[in-house]
Amino acid sequence: MVLPGIQALFGFQLIAVFNQRYAELSAFERHAHLIALALVGVSVALIMTPAAYHRQAEPGKLSRYFVRLASKLLAWAMLTLAWGICLEIYIVARMTVETAAASAVIAGALLCVYLGAWFVFPRLRLRRPSGPSA
Repeated sequence: MVLPGIQALFGFQLIAVFNQRYAELSAFERHAHLIALALVGVSVALIMTPAAYHRQAEPGKLSRYFVRLASKLLAWAMLTLAWGICLEIYIVARMTVETAAASAVIAGALLCVYLGAWFVFPRLRLRRPSGPSA
């Protein structure tokens, strides 16, 4: 379910360089866009690896190793996706609010939201006692 969204983002990132305003970006911002593009590309690879692995290495079965591998790869995919999106948000904010500090705050706040929702919140849930009363 996440993959189509990542692929759409990747497509928009690819066409951004053909936009006239792309030339207005500083060298730093163009490099940030390239890094964001690479991070989203890595995210696509990581999120697709469990399916490729399962079909080729363990067809027709579900091992504990595969579940652990898939979980780790998906977590890494979410991390690279969060960084990639936040770099792109920085660039969009930079073109909108025109101050690097405000853009960095916006991108940093979004990164905190992603990391909090995707990594901190689930780990907090792990610490809660489970059982009939929980």
